[in-house]
Amino acid sequence: MSERPTQPVCLEHLAWPAIQEMQEAGRRMLLLPIGATEQHGPHLPINTDTIIADACARAASEATGVPVLPPLVYTVSMGHTAHWPGTFSLTHETFLRTIRELADWAVATGWTKLLLINAHFGNDATLRAAVERIRLDHLGRLQIGLRHTFSLTPTIWQYFISDADDLHANQAETDLLLHLAPEHVWMERVADDPDRTADTIFSYPVVQTSRNGVTGAPSRGTAERGRSLFAEMTHALTKIARQAQLEQPPLPAGPDDAWPHGAPL
Repeated sequence: MSERPTQPVCLEHLAWPAIQEMQEAGRRMLLLPIGATEQHGPHLPINTDTIIADACARAASEATGVPVLPPLVYTVSMGHTAHWPGTFSLTHETFLRTIRELADWAVATGWTKLLLINAHFGNDATLRAAVERIRLDHLGRLQIGLRHTFSLTPTIWQYFISDADDLHANQAETDLLLHLAPEHVWMERVADDPDRTADTIFSYPVVQTSRNGVTGAPSRGTAERGRSLFAEMTHALTKIARQAQLEQPPLPAGPDDAWPHGAPL
């Protein structure tokens, strides 16, 4: 496991005997990249979050040998409403159930560790709830964890919110897409839009906080900064994945500690 592969270990490209051999060799951890399909302003593609999550997870897989699953592309984007075309969302309940059922299948087919790699801020609450449930659903059988690509380190998080606390299609995301998928970025259409959520008490959907689906200053985006930001992110995620491969629970679970399997959402 310490040797650096020449490419990411994409589980979707393997047949079951190769997967079985991998598990028998002790490689029983999975990375699951989680993105979204939603409007990203007039200049970024609707799969922006998926591109970022998948690229980060594949880079960590390449560095560690931990296999990576195909990304989840439909998640929770309800906050963008139907005001701008391009958004396709699951409900929170459907997304939560999806993550739990994928974890069920991971356990049933021999995996013991699952690290969720999320790049969509709107998924945070549902994913945290999913982790809470899964760690009890499969107590003693599956270690479950969650990391967000935009907050892998305090420095990365501060850069992501440097132009908007309620970030979306902002400078950081534009930087990354100019580096990862420049052919899908339309900088001639870019238009900044300020963060209008400062000092608000209530929560509002994007249609009530942004005029064009952007929150931040994407006009400042550059491929050069995207390259260095991506390197920071993948370095941090690789370090996390390496530690996760070795991590064991601080204390063992008792036979009566788990939440009853099959309990309702």
